[in-house]
Amino acid sequence: MNSGTKLAPAIAMLLSVSMASAEQPAYKDLNKPFEERAADLVSRMTLEEKIAQLGNDAPAIPRLGVPAYEWWNEALHGVARAGAATVFPQAIGLAATFDEKLMLEIATVISDEARAKHHEFARRGLRGRYQGLTFWSPNINIFRDPRWGRGQETYGEDPWLTARMGVAFVKGLQGDDPKYRKVDATAKHFAVHSGPEADRHHFDVHPSERDLYETYLPAFQALVQEGGVASVMGAYNRVYGESASASPRLLQQILRKDWGFEGYVVSDCDSIEDIYKHHKIVKTAPEAAALGVRYGCDLDCGKTYDYLLPAVKQKLITEAEIDTALRRLMLTRFQLGMFDPPEQVRWAQIPYSVNQAPKHDQLARRAAQKSIVLLKNDGMLPLSRDIKTLAVIGPTADEVMSLLGNYYGTPAAPVTILQGIREAVGPKTKVLYSRGADLVQGREEPRAVPLIDSNFMRPEAGSKQQGLKGEYFRGREFAGAPVMTRVDSRIAFRWDRGAPTDDLAARGELSSAQALAGDDFSVRWTGELLPPTSGKYELVVGANDGVRLYLDDKLIVDGWEQNERVRSHSVSVDLEAGRAYKIKLEYFEDIRDAEVRLGWRRPGAKPPFEEALDAARAADAVVFVGGLTGDVEGEEMKVNYPGFAGGDRTDLRLPESQRKLLEALHATGKPVALVLTGGSALAVDWAQQRLPAILMAWYPGQRGGNAVADVLFGEANPSGRLPVTFYKENEKLPAFDDYSMEGRTYRYFTGQPLYPFGHGLSYTRFEYSNLKLDSASVAADGSLQASLTVKNVGSRPGEEVVQLYVAPIESKRPRANKDLRGVKRVALKPGEVGNVSFTLQPTNDLRHYDADADRYAVDPGKYEVQIGASSADIRARQTFEVKR
Repeated sequence: MNSGTKLAPAIAMLLSVSMASAEQPAYKDLNKPFEERAADLVSRMTLEEKIAQLGNDAPAIPRLGVPAYEWWNEALHGVARAGAATVFPQAIGLAATFDEKLMLEIATVISDEARAKHHEFARRGLRGRYQGLTFWSPNINIFRDPRWGRGQETYGEDPWLTARMGVAFVKGLQGDDPKYRKVDATAKHFAVHSGPEADRHHFDVHPSERDLYETYLPAFQALVQEGGVASVMGAYNRVYGESASASPRLLQQILRKDWGFEGYVVSDCDSIEDIYKHHKIVKTAPEAAALGVRYGCDLDCGKTYDYLLPAVKQKLITEAEIDTALRRLMLTRFQLGMFDPPEQVRWAQIPYSVNQAPKHDQLARRAAQKSIVLLKNDGMLPLSRDIKTLAVIGPTADEVMSLLGNYYGTPAAPVTILQGIREAVGPKTKVLYSRGADLVQGREEPRAVPLIDSNFMRPEAGSKQQGLKGEYFRGREFAGAPVMTRVDSRIAFRWDRGAPTDDLAARGELSSAQALAGDDFSVRWTGELLPPTSGKYELVVGANDGVRLYLDDKLIVDGWEQNERVRSHSVSVDLEAGRAYKIKLEYFEDIRDAEVRLGWRRPGAKPPFEEALDAARAADAVVFVGGLTGDVEGEEMKVNYPGFAGGDRTDLRLPESQRKLLEALHATGKPVALVLTGGSALAVDWAQQRLPAILMAWYPGQRGGNAVADVLFGEANPSGRLPVTFYKENEKLPAFDDYSMEGRTYRYFTGQPLYPFGHGLSYTRFEYSNLKLDSASVAADGSLQASLTVKNVGSRPGEEVVQLYVAPIESKRPRANKDLRGVKRVALKPGEVGNVSFTLQPTNDLRHYDADADRYAVDPGKYEVQIGASSADIRARQTFEVKR
């Protein structure tokens, strides 16, 4: 056989491959750049198909092999609204760690769980909301006013700290693969957005150019240029008369032209609709849709872009402009590996078993420990583990919502502060508990009623088990066999976005397929009720969906059709001690969050207030756990209680119900440690003057109860720092809707705060010395080194958060009082000395915005380096000069 004969089959094969390649669409060619593939795919779509892809709930295009995709997902402090996930401290608590490395570690874990959950959803053909890879986090708005209910979602009031924490979060989410992005992060809400919640759909903000560029924009610029954030979300409000979600200045000039942003822009949900409905910038939906696309909003969370077809026909927008927006959206889907074989995508190999892994749970506890801020301590803390009797009192002590804040997932086994304390104390310590007071007066409080403990229930006659038998079903009609049956010790559940079985799967009780059921389920609990004494009981069922309660086969509570937010149902019944009563509780989930509780008030029970005082009198010390929960502060809520309105706050003090109880507890003469939960500053002037110890725990996440106990008993030395200023209760703040920074935050406030920005105490003491600058002067484009030593002069190991501020001296223009420009965490043993150094670059760290020249500039002159333990506790300072 000659060589030509040998080569013929090979040549034929090459020709066949070449022809096949020529016939294959470019968007399917794995060897072509993502940009070329995205453009090719868009070119093959009809106009109607293109328009449908510009909404958050994008339909499939079967003829092109494009699967359906829902862009909306959340990951503020853990994968949210998708069932089981590790829940870390709320964003404001993460900011309180002042720890970029920890933030990167946490965000990496979040994106691991996000990828694992997405691929499990996809394997099962599930492509709905909260199941994708595009996450609308982080929120890097500046927490300029403590009344803002969504401030808990931010990293505080300082632009520099917000930028540092935000960049770390973005890098952890998006990963480090050179080809495929792990998930998309979204910097929101661009820009100048921080309440009031009630006005956000029609408000027009006109900040000064200086405030815009020195306060509201720097974090966004850092996330774009340093963090490489994939997406930016517009805001609801107007800025200088333009919708922030369709602003030529914000989206075209600043974001894309000045900063070089190449990603995609998404609207906040229905903010494109607001353009014509509330802002009245245009009159019709087609005009609003055209305005959004033309001015740079690529993706509409909402339905207004459905009107782009008539907008094209009315010549309000061109198909070419639609193509530009769609190419950006398809490009990110290629970059996430959505059109490539999973085996080629590094991130697709993350197994579902990482979700809620034990090491993630441990990280959640460590993060919570580092977030807790010791506001005051006159020696009461740490508590002795040998204390004989400890009273734990307060409305957030045994409340899961006090751990979560908002935008959270479902933790497998959340540990409340009461539970954490009980786990921490020794066997000789008796822990007494009383809720004592409602969270806020006037609020229907289904969680205020004591739960029926397991020892008063059994799953069937004669059983030695305690609790009720729970049968979990798909759908609300209890049809077919239950997907799972178990004994629940108490009926007290809260599931985010449904999916109770996802919670169970984390404990290995269900397969991952069963665990990803989502919403629409029902549960039937049955067994016997065993009252301890005879008399009149009040049975109370709290639920936010359908619920029915039967006693001895008689329907006594019927709330099956009353789908309301956490409705309380109560009924009085006469029960006899020694008799077993058949009990059946049925519940179905239908709306967003699922919650059900079964409690009772027993005969002769004292009012909660008196019960709390009795507990305090019987104890050696009291831990009062109060503050706020996400039920009263948050995003655009239907809340109208004293001190609260629409999700925002109108009073910075503790709610009156809690203040009265706290004062009565103090009057018993027993030492009281105050533990605060919440996402914003609290004016606790009375407590600061009279109580020996105060902790700020924020919304500390799934292991928050353990972390608080770790700090209370000295297992962990507190090292959190305040990312916001705590003002005094009589401080007259600027108007909430005034976006001028004058008089706001530590940078511009000239009064005396209750607790300053950066404040946080320790169980040990640190001394600062030997501050040195490597030069007395520096060029505007140069750099300056500052170094010093820090010594632990106390008796415990601890971490000091060393903070560097820069202040202008005799500035010729309005400037901030000072600006945070460096943070270093130093872990030191007793007697140990650490060396700390910082690098200052005037072009970044001393710049101001020159409105006349429309650019940043560095003024020559004298400045002061201030290094200390807070913005007010400066331990060392030196001046230097910036030369022309």
